[in-house]
Amino acid sequence: MPEFRKILFVSQGGNEEADALKQALSLARNNQARLAVLIVRPELPGEISAYREKYEDALIREFGAATAAAREAVKVTERDVPVTVKVEAGGTPAVRIVRHVIENGYDLVIKQAEAREGRGFRALDMELLRKCPSPVWLCRPIDRHRHEMRVAVAIDPDSPTPEGRTLSLRLLELARSLADSCSGVLDVVACWDFQLETYLRGNVWIKMTEPELARLVDQARAKSRAGLDELIRISGIAGEVKVHHVRGEAAEKIPQLADDERIDILVMGTLARTGIPGFVIGNTAENVVQGLACSLLALKPAGFVSPVRGR
Repeated sequence: MPEFRKILFVSQGGNEEADALKQALSLARNNQARLAVLIVRPELPGEISAYREKYEDALIREFGAATAAAREAVKVTERDVPVTVKVEAGGTPAVRIVRHVIENGYDLVIKQAEAREGRGFRALDMELLRKCPSPVWLCRPIDRHRHEMRVAVAIDPDSPTPEGRTLSLRLLELARSLADSCSGVLDVVACWDFQLETYLRGNVWIKMTEPELARLVDQARAKSRAGLDELIRISGIAGEVKVHHVRGEAAEKIPQLADDERIDILVMGTLARTGIPGFVIGNTAENVVQGLACSLLALKPAGFVSPVRGR
């Protein structure tokens, strides 16, 4: 993926980050990108603060051992991808991570998704999705070879704003590049609906016939599909593409499709406010995210301003 040149891998000093670390090393090698590591840890209480240096040294050694194992697994040498490691201590880890991204100009954050049974993401991951200005890749374990991995992208062909349209094009281009490094198949999913159907059906005042209502529903579907096809055409993506134009709520249909198609990585946008500090991602995006069981690569729209400021 050519747009990533400076990657930050975030570690919490745990033992369950091997999958994310392997993906970070492979991505950095494939893009000839620089890879830095930020280990975030809690501050030691005052009575044991004298052990801070030893504690940080232990974290770095343990991470070094994990990196060596990951390098061996994905055949990435230190010469291929040199890694720098920094440890930061204190509270509010998401704020410190985002501040580190802003101050150092990283264009991608990779992190192992915090362990959680079932679907969705936990507090730290969600805070990064809401506040980090760069794309965030939250990794979950993938139990098949890279060339068998399935990549999907969720876009909104019905977005009324230029920002939404531009974001959809970026998502398509990025997902195509990622799919090319995996199975080669890109699943494109978009949801549509005609929300007035329930209201119009059987309304005693409007008295619309079923054929008339069916025609309106079909017009809405056709307009949405034409917009979807146009976005794909303008994006210029090539290769094998499977299009899923699904009727229904995105928060339900996108996670369901990801399950049914055995998607390993979903690429999607988080439509936040632009030009002003955005504490929340779009409600639809947040609901979709909380229904996912796969890895997630999330992008902000152009012009997003993080509520976090540099030091």
